[in-house]
Amino acid sequence: MTTPMPRRALIGLLVASLFPALNAWAQEAPRAQEKGPAAADAMLHALDVKYPTRYQPMEANEVKAVLDRVFTYLDRTTPAELIHKADNSPITDLTKADADAVFKPGDFRLTSYEWGVTYQGMLAAGQATGDQRYTDYTQKRHAVLSQLTKTYLPVVKADTANSHAPIKSFLNPHALDDAGALCHSFLKAQVAGSKVDYSQMVGICGDFVTKHEYRLKDGTLARGGPDGKGGRKMRPLADTLWLDDMFMGVPTMAYLGKVTGNRKHYDDAVNQVLQFSKRMFNPKLGIYMHGYVEGMRDHPELRWARANGWAVMAMVEVLEVLPKDHKGYKPVLEQLRAHIKGLAGYQTKDGFWHQLIDRNDTYQETSATAIYTYAIARAVNRGYVDAQMYGPMANLAWNA
Repeated sequence: MTTPMPRRALIGLLVASLFPALNAWAQEAPRAQEKGPAAADAMLHALDVKYPTRYQPMEANEVKAVLDRVFTYLDRTTPAELIHKADNSPITDLTKADADAVFKPGDFRLTSYEWGVTYQGMLAAGQATGDQRYTDYTQKRHAVLSQLTKTYLPVVKADTANSHAPIKSFLNPHALDDAGALCHSFLKAQVAGSKVDYSQMVGICGDFVTKHEYRLKDGTLARGGPDGKGGRKMRPLADTLWLDDMFMGVPTMAYLGKVTGNRKHYDDAVNQVLQFSKRMFNPKLGIYMHGYVEGMRDHPELRWARANGWAVMAMVEVLEVLPKDHKGYKPVLEQLRAHIKGLAGYQTKDGFWHQLIDRNDTYQETSATAIYTYAIARAVNRGYVDAQMYGPMANLAWNA
């Protein structure tokens, strides 16, 4: 049996083995080391580092200034007014249908899915800041849409193909883009206490999302269903899932559960999140592909940034109203956490994400970065994810 070398002897041997090297170093004295920074400045956490994008918490007054600037522009460029198409003269009586009526031209459409998102953002800004102007922006336009629905829905129903209405795409929707985000904004406003009459509008868009949009056999919202003529709609192929539709449809389901008290809508929302994720989420990368075609063995797996934004925002919106005792609450929360963790690895040093998230040869994309900023900040503020880990992500993205 070998006797272990005493600790002191082992140390002596190691020191002795260094002597040749020490002798070699002694033959040529090293240059004097440059004087280091003062002791007070030597603490790394105290250094004033100049990053390309400011790496510091967002400040409330700065955020408010940005919101005010955005509000001023949008309030000016999205008038909630009708005019005669023939001569641009104003229409003041919205209770009478007019075949020549159109919205006064602005920079954006008041019934687009983008404006469904904008209405929600204005409501959130009003709640966060207490500035009634933001809330009024949404409620004023909702009130106009509500009156136009009362006036023009009978006209559209009487002759779907040939009738005219300034909001016809909403009154006779053909896709989730026509109805889902708007419906979500109506329901959020209703939950927040808006006095606008949403009953008729929610009846149209809520029924379209939950009853009329095409679904796969397991109930997942899909595109490319029957075209009514014996063929299939190619959007872009039959039985196609687009990740966008997680946001365009799923939060509406959850909010219908909140407004109606019918838990089947919560069940539907949860199933959509999990079924989309099963098909389209890559757990190794922590991000989603954009498109999926049922029945295909292989998929391109193009991981489009904005589509991932729709997904992460859909999940924070579902969790906003999904009861914590619902059996799907924890699975949705865990899916959200997995997605945000995945996104963390792809944020650039400037605070953005690339157009194709995992392709650095694509450009840094602003709309996706804006969506991630909101969704991650909301997840931090609601305690869904760790603030110390993910708060800096949101701050860097805001400052980008």
